Amino acid sequence: MDFKTFSQLIMIEQTLFALPFAWLGILFADGGTPGTWFWATIALVAARSAGMLFNRVIDKKIDARNPRTKNRLLPRGKVCSEAVWFFAIVSSLALIGSAAMLNPLCFYLSFAAVFLLFTYSYMKRLSSTSHFYLGFVEAAAPVGGYLAVSGQFTLTPLILGCVIMAWIAGLDIIYALQDMDFDRAEKLHSVPARFGKRKALFISALCYFMAMATLALAGAMEGMAVPYWLSVAAVGCLFVYQQVLARRPELKPAIQKIFRANTLISPVLLCGTAFAIFLQ
Repeated sequence: MDFKTFSQLIMIEQTLFALPFAWLGILFADGGTPGTWFWATIALVAARSAGMLFNRVIDKKIDARNPRTKNRLLPRGKVCSEAVWFFAIVSSLALIGSAAMLNPLCFYLSFAAVFLLFTYSYMKRLSSTSHFYLGFVEAAAPVGGYLAVSGQFTLTPLILGCVIMAWIAGLDIIYALQDMDFDRAEKLHSVPARFGKRKALFISALCYFMAMATLALAGAMEGMAVPYWLSVAAVGCLFVYQQVLARRPELKPAIQKIFRANTLISPVLLCGTAFAIFLQ
């Protein structure tokens, strides 16, 4: 498997989008050392890779039946399942190994992280709470970044985790609108499939509100300076923009714009947090 194929499988652009999650946790924990930044970055890249690879190979048959996903590499036979399983396991081992280089707590928790990454793909077969399960998995990034520095649990990383969980769950509910009819036909579980578009959008908006509330709480607890609050305000504007787009009649072009806007959120928040800490 060449790098281009591998990057398509793991959607490497989403890995780059997710990196600031872990870095945000490091900043809230007073920065750490260069080694902390390096190993935390490796851990997050490995985790994202493992999660995407598990998802692709576990959902291979479902993707083949879905008109939206039938042209992915695995359903088309461009990559064999054995190769994907192999790289998923290698990525999981890289996550565990890099966590071990941080501290004992991160090492122990890395096994739980691998379990969550593996089991996520099965959740939509069981419950419409799968969006929140995904958010919980993604929440490990800022929590892990914080623990990489501190080596112990406090309230702050848990609040940061709630920010990411609510945000990602809200976004994933919007994304699932594309497959609402397919999920119902296949007896797969999602918020749109269970409640319909109108209620799903309300739940998504509620998730975004919770993300904003916990962002504000985290900033207040840490006494963040003005740049942080400016970045939070910018994120709020992007959230409103996404919610407006999600209510347009033509969903496919709206989803594309929503995800382009979403790529701005984590770097905006990271930059605001970094400048705020610099000014303190």
